[in-house]
Amino acid sequence: MFRAKALGTTIPVTPIEHAVFDSWLKKEPASIQGWVKSSGFSAKPGEISLLAGMDGKLSRVLFGVKDHDGFWDYASLPTALPAGSYRIDARMSVAGATAAATGWALGGYRFERYKSTKARKLPTLVWPARADKARANAMAESISMVRDLINTPAEDMGPSELAAAARALGRSHKADVKVITGDALLKQNYPTIHAVGRASDDAPRLIDLTWGRKSDPKVTLVGKGVCFDTGGLDLKPAAGMLRMKKDMGGGAHALGLAHLIMALKLRVRLRVLVPAVENNVAGNAFRPLDVITTRKGITVEIGNTDAEGRLVLCDALVEADSENPDLILDFATLTGAARVALGTDLPALFCNNDKLAADLAKAGDAVEDPMWRLPLWRPYRQLLESKVADINNVSEGGFGG
Repeated sequence: MFRAKALGTTIPVTPIEHAVFDSWLKKEPASIQGWVKSSGFSAKPGEISLLAGMDGKLSRVLFGVKDHDGFWDYASLPTALPAGSYRIDARMSVAGATAAATGWALGGYRFERYKSTKARKLPTLVWPARADKARANAMAESISMVRDLINTPAEDMGPSELAAAARALGRSHKADVKVITGDALLKQNYPTIHAVGRASDDAPRLIDLTWGRKSDPKVTLVGKGVCFDTGGLDLKPAAGMLRMKKDMGGGAHALGLAHLIMALKLRVRLRVLVPAVENNVAGNAFRPLDVITTRKGITVEIGNTDAEGRLVLCDALVEADSENPDLILDFATLTGAARVALGTDLPALFCNNDKLAADLAKAGDAVEDPMWRLPLWRPYRQLLESKVADINNVSEGGFGG
């Protein structure tokens, strides 16, 4: 992926901002100008032009970028370039060099656990001179960890394996990890987590990781860990299950962010709560019209067993709030209605603090990973009314999520 020093055969990659392409081209030799014009290269973000030397071998790469501080453009390089050694041929800021290295690492990600034939050898990059190696590595490791957890099928990434991954993460950072499993959830008052996961042979559990000094600001991450979602007795159609190994993506994100926080040794008191379950079908599965009493004491009528994410999260969120942390971030694949509303590129953001919502949106835009805030509209509360319980787990008519 990276190398410390350039080789004699290392090929320079020249990043060019599209906005200044014309002025850049005028300063190049006539031979380069002629080649660039004939090839149609215009430095659009992600666009590449390969230049050959007198010996016919690759001697230089021209590469279009939106700006020098964005990393997604650089993520396209490892798969676009032939194997070999490369270096960034530009004077870069610390932020730009770190972004380039991070993007390169992300672009080199492969999930080949089940492949008998591995993909081609990827090119290597000489560490950019001013890159923050620790930050770039931590970012790439965290995101790759999230991808690995989500890509692994439920047969090998059930609740027990997700808990094992959390324990391994805890050991690597000397964090404390506790796991409440099976009927112990009932004894310790996590009834909705138990109800959703009890039909699986892989018992439901609550993963609880803590790290950092108690005197530092408290940050609690909560992540939905539904390792596979059949829909329960309200069974999904076959096509609806084909992506359901990713229904623990919220838990994966929480663990990945925890790795980043701990690797960078941020001064926070970190807690991570991941309810890990399989929403399965069996004789003891929870049913439509059942009434479950949550950790907070609210009774919930089950209108649909396929709306299970909010059930496992409610107990975890009540526990998260019990310590009155300075910040709670909750990650979840919740719900399909958000994707219908916003499409595949924009995750939905719900937030009860306007400044925090604005800060999160700004941070997302800065790394080209935008979010879109949706309202917590109080009048919709009446759509969740139940005749037999305090609340229903789905809205009347299916509107509003």
